[in-house]
Amino acid sequence: MSGINQRPTIDEYFMNMAHLVSERSTCLRRKVGAVVVEDKRILTSGYNGAPKGLAHCAETGCVRELQNVPSGERHELCRGVHAEQNAIIQAAVFGVSVKGATMYITNYPCSVCAKMILNAGLGEVVYEGEYEDNLAIELLTEGQIIVRKFVLE
Repeated sequence: MSGINQRPTIDEYFMNMAHLVSERSTCLRRKVGAVVVEDKRILTSGYNGAPKGLAHCAETGCVRELQNVPSGERHELCRGVHAEQNAIIQAAVFGVSVKGATMYITNYPCSVCAKMILNAGLGEVVYEGEYEDNLAIELLTEGQIIVRKFVLE
């Protein structure tokens, strides 16, 4: 933290919020949170978990875990919706434009989420944890999305 009173920087503040949001995750493998921010205010948030109204993975078990699917592979087997997807979906449900906004994510997005970030018109991604997906890196680079790794100051 920086400042006289240990006030968090803007990046620290919103990444902390993304971590707080991730605590609602129902994923058994990785808890991820995302917040979409514009003009220093949160527009939407999302965490990974089962679709609205469906049983959580804690109740049904993790299909990918049961089948020993490595991280980053076979996303279609997962019943969960990713944090980034939920944040973008929330914007659509409530009629909030995220065009040009910044998304703070606790982990680097996967390629499916990268495509959604591009089509939603987000301008920047700030991430903390690594997630190996070379296609996601290529897509975000080609789409000229500003991508920054969060570094605690």
